[in-house]
Amino acid sequence: MTAQTSRQSWSNRLTYVLTVAGATIGFGATWRFPYLVGENGGGAYVFLFCIAMIIIGIPMILVENVIGRRIQKNAIDAFSGTANGKKIPSGWKILGYMGLLGAFGILAYYMVLGGWVLNYIGSLISGQLDLSEPVTIETTAVFFEQHIHNNPIAILIYTGLFVLVNYIILAKGIMDGIERSVKFLMPLLFVFLLIMIVRNITLPGAMEGIKFYLVPDFSKITKELFIFVLGQVFFALSLGFGVLITLSSYLNKQENLVKTATITGIVNTLIALAAGFMIFPSLFSFNVAPNSGPALVFQSLPIVFSHMWAGSMFATIFFSLLVIAALTTSITIYEVLITALQEKTRLTRKQAIAITLGGIFVLGNIPSVLSDNVWKNITIAGRSIFDTFDYVSGNILFILTALGSAIFVGFVLKDEAKKELGASEKFTTVWFNYVKYVIPLIILVIFINSL
Repeated sequence: MTAQTSRQSWSNRLTYVLTVAGATIGFGATWRFPYLVGENGGGAYVFLFCIAMIIIGIPMILVENVIGRRIQKNAIDAFSGTANGKKIPSGWKILGYMGLLGAFGILAYYMVLGGWVLNYIGSLISGQLDLSEPVTIETTAVFFEQHIHNNPIAILIYTGLFVLVNYIILAKGIMDGIERSVKFLMPLLFVFLLIMIVRNITLPGAMEGIKFYLVPDFSKITKELFIFVLGQVFFALSLGFGVLITLSSYLNKQENLVKTATITGIVNTLIALAAGFMIFPSLFSFNVAPNSGPALVFQSLPIVFSHMWAGSMFATIFFSLLVIAALTTSITIYEVLITALQEKTRLTRKQAIAITLGGIFVLGNIPSVLSDNVWKNITIAGRSIFDTFDYVSGNILFILTALGSAIFVGFVLKDEAKKELGASEKFTTVWFNYVKYVIPLIILVIFINSL
């Protein structure tokens, strides 16, 4: 604990890295990354993603690490205090509030995706989705329409169940709840991931899928695609909505931020890459198109599983992996809001948790579920409620918050940021000038491109 904030600290670097890895894996690595690879040229996207992680990912992890650990407070008050002998204007706290709003937006639809996956697991176990015999795209499309889009009661129940699991973990606190669950969930996720990779790469014709995935077609690499990939790194690393700021606020002052940031970026990239190995070899093995977009996991992969030996079992393992990945992310995003609410009010932790989870369920999860059916005629700028939460949080709030964070470090914290980083003078100088002058320009280009 720190005397300043009386808050807990992570027991060691490995736990922190696993927690951050869990926070940044989620549906970003297991759902979004594979379908974006499939839509955008396979290996070309993967190649650019690895470059983008170095250009903007790791430097921005360090930005949020520095902001979070500096005064070890919530994502709002992290932008307060003093810097270089001067009081920081309270207006900078708007960055914290924007991050919280973005966190609300992502959880509004993210938890519903968790409900979808639980529905698939329930349907596989009950036999409603029978993959013991080969199925067609028509079969999986009809299932998705009937059991996901037009089944609001069931999805609300499954989403509520997913929220309840989050509540049980969060109610135990940082050490006994989040840290202990991550120590169990992350190894389990790795085991499931390994099982799926081994199953996929040993299928006949799998090598074609691996070539598509790993060998870049440089003719497909464009300036527009690179800018798009840079933007996706923000989602992949949970940048811009207070997760890394909040988690870093529980880091002790002796921790090497450069090492933890580098490990975080590498682990996230490796797991995202591993996710592709459990998908693309099997798609090519059974001649299923890899460019089916967001429907890839929910409609295309069940076709693949239906052609496998013990397909229902492997499908259950796969969707269980998705649930675990989603859970390790959702508990950390919730923690951003809970920590802020608890530290900005006199609420107990359990009260803050109940208000956060309950409020998002009523104001976000229910509207997102109903946007596919009962409220499907309600649109905002041509987007459904579900898609609006995704677009506003991912394309506007996160990117603007990250932009503000880079400017905050470069022009407000200045020498204090360098001191907090605690790295060699040469590295610190290069990183600081890069964050101050280059990163804001890159983020502005990403923001303009995303509108």
